[in-house]
Order: sequence, then C-alpha cells, then structure tokens
Amino acid sequence: MEFHPQPQAGEARPWAFPAPERGTLGNGLTVLRCHRPGQQVVAVEINLEAPLEAEPAGLDGVATIMARALSEGTDKRSAEEFAAELERCGATLGAHADHPGVRVSLEVPVSRLPKALGLLAEALRAPAFLDGEIERLVRNRLDEIPHEMANPGRRAAKELYRQLFPGSLRMSRPRQGTEETVARIDSAAVRAFFDAHVRPATATAVIVGDLTGVDLDAVLAETLGDWTGNTAPARPIPPITADDTGRVVIVDRPGAVQTQLLIGRVGPDRHDSVWPAQVLGTYCLGGTLTSRLDRVLREEKGYTYGVRAYGQVLRSGPDGSGRSLLAISGSVDTPNTGPALDDLWKVLRTLAEGGLTDAERDVAVQNLVGVAPLKYETAASVAGTLADQVEQHLPDDYQARLYARLAETGTVEATAAAVSAFPQDRLVTVLVGDAAQIAEPVKALGIGEVTVVTG
Repeated sequence: MEFHPQPQAGEARPWAFPAPERGTLGNGLTVLRCHRPGQQVVAVEINLEAPLEAEPAGLDGVATIMARALSEGTDKRSAEEFAAELERCGATLGAHADHPGVRVSLEVPVSRLPKALGLLAEALRAPAFLDGEIERLVRNRLDEIPHEMANPGRRAAKELYRQLFPGSLRMSRPRQGTEETVARIDSAAVRAFFDAHVRPATATAVIVGDLTGVDLDAVLAETLGDWTGNTAPARPIPPITADDTGRVVIVDRPGAVQTQLLIGRVGPDRHDSVWPAQVLGTYCLGGTLTSRLDRVLREEKGYTYGVRAYGQVLRSGPDGSGRSLLAISGSVDTPNTGPALDDLWKVLRTLAEGGLTDAERDVAVQNLVGVAPLKYETAASVAGTLADQVEQHLPDDYQARLYARLAETGTVEATAAAVSAFPQDRLVTVLVGDAAQIAEPVKALGIGEVTVVTG
C-alpha cells in the first residue's frame, strides 16, 4: 500500500485584527468598511445614539420596544411583507437596546447586499410603529418579565445593579423596563423616542465581508445615503456613580436547592491603561476551566459546575469617564454556600499574598491571543467588535493594540490588576437562594453585612 506523504505545516503568518476604512456619507452617517476575502456572508452593524438614559421618566423599556419594532413594518410594507422580503434575501435582521444605545444587526449573502441594505434603510427611515404591532410587542415583553424574575441568574443581576447604582441612575434599573413602565408604552411614545434620537448624523454603520466586485459607495448612496433626520448633537454622557462598599444581599428563594452567586463592583472602562493587564489577570482568576476559581471550587471541592470572573463595559465616554462591571458568577448547591464563599475569599487572599504564576500568565496569553484568529473567522464577529469600539469611543485599531499589549503584559502586572479588580473588602455579593439555610453560614464568614430581601 502506498501512502501519500504527510502534509507539512507551513510557516505561520502574522495576524492582526483587521483595520477598517472609515468614511462619512453626505447625510452624516459614519461608515466603517472592512474587506474580508472569502466571507461571502456580509455582516452589518448600525450603532444608533439612543441610550437608555434618554428614555423619558416612567417609560423604561421604550428603547427596547422601539428596537424590536424596527422590523415590524414600514411605510411601504406590512410586518409580514417586510419579513418575507428579508427571507427572499436570505437575510437576518435583529436589534437590541442597551445603555450606550440601540444596535441593529444584519447578515446577508453578499449577492443580496443591495436589496438587504435597502430594507434596512427603509426600516430606519420610515418604520410604521402601528398601534397593533406596538401593543403586541408590549404584551410579549410583559410576558417575558416573570420568566426573567424566576431565573436566578437574571434576578441576581437585577439586584446587583440595584445595589451598586443610585436609584436616580438609569443603570440601576432593568435594561428592558419593569412591568409598570413597559405597560405605559404605546406607539406614540415609541414614535417620539425614535424621532428624538434616531438619525444618521449620530449613527455609525459597520460593514464587513468579501466586497470584491461590490461598488459599496454606490450601494450605500442608494440605500442608507437616503436616510435623513435632524442634526442635533449627541447627548452628553452623565457621570456614573456607584457604591461598592462590601456587603451581602440574599434574595430569598425558599426551598431552592442551589444558590446563585454574583459578586461585583465597578471598575474603569477600556480607555484606562490597566485594562489589558486586568483582562489577563481576571482570565487567570476565573476565565476558563483551568483558572484558579474553577480549580478550587469545581475540581478540588466539587461545589459547582463552574465559576467565572469577567469584566464587562457598561458605558464608555471619549474622555474615559465610563465604567465597567467586574464580577464573579456561578452557582453552588445550597448546603455548601457558606463553604464555597469561604473558599472563594481564600482564593482572593492567596492571589493577593502570593500572586499569579508565570505558568498561569503564559496559558492565559496563549488562550487570549493565540486563538484570536479563530475567534474572528466570521464577518459577524469582526463587525461586532468594530461596532463595540465605536460604541465605546475607542480608536479603530484598539483591538489590534490590545492583543499586542496582552502579549507584553508580565505576571506581576497581571497580578496587581487582578488584585485591584477584586479587593476583598469592596465586593457586593448577591446570593439568590434559600435564606433560611444560607444566611447564618454566610454571616459567620464576616465578608460584609448581610441583608435579606424577598422576590
């Protein structure tokens, strides 16, 4: 039998996060385009400067309803007709609202890009916002809320934000509104929010894919270039204040067999020079199955299926005044809630006293930097990251520089950033579980004053 020779690996080629080309249309819309050969499914992200803090008092959730309504019919097509046209293009269209603004996402085969961009432009230019469609979306949202409250992870997040931020700050309240505020939303409120905040002059379009043979300038001129709106400047970004004094809040769930843990505080946004080291140190602490938290709480003690540590930007400003959430999350069985928290705090103390090892740092760099080319194989992943950079007022080459900085970060620097991110006396701990079983063991740990709330 004759065997073919074993293929030999080629020389590794250098990789960097792709750099976009930036421009502006005549209507003021900023456009970032990124040619990615071979990516026949084009990804489009539209950032709309319609932040949650701009929602009128008592109408929390109106941005979410507006985002969902963008694909529910226009002045030319009903919701059914609009959906049918998207399907003919082989396109998917979605939108969601978050603290920085509304994000609209489109994916479509490059051969159908002109048609799909035309539909997207139609949705942004003249959404119908019919009474019946808005009422249906409001009912759907009201139906979702009880399910979210029943989910321990979602309930823990709601409580953590309520604890960290003052009630006057929009960030302290659920992103998609409460039953009381959503019930007040009607088509007039949605239309008013749209008219006040959705306009090309403060929006950005990110387009990523194989653009070979596509006259993108002409396509944009015929679609998004026809979108008009007022030219009012973007809203000023108010400061974020928070109280991360160390304390414990138990959301009582009688009979719960598990306790949901969410431990957090606020930190700097990605403009801060500490961010790369913080990413690396946090990954070593709880970014993967081999990190310290999992090694102790999962592998050694068997308390949990997994515990994760992470940093998540909440809102960012061009002057670096934004903030992020630094958190540790997971779940443990009810009887071991006290011991698990005790061991978690021991991990934090050990980190502060002895630091990370060079081996931990090297594995983290390999995982974060080495797999980046795989992470960004699709146009959608590249477009999403570029849109995040726009949303957070970061330069277009930020992600490329971040990977270079991660590779340069040493063990001592990563340790200092992780210890600073999770100081043992400045963590708000939210536990969703059976207070009758877990309150006393948690109080005995001395990690902060313990309060029990219902719901």
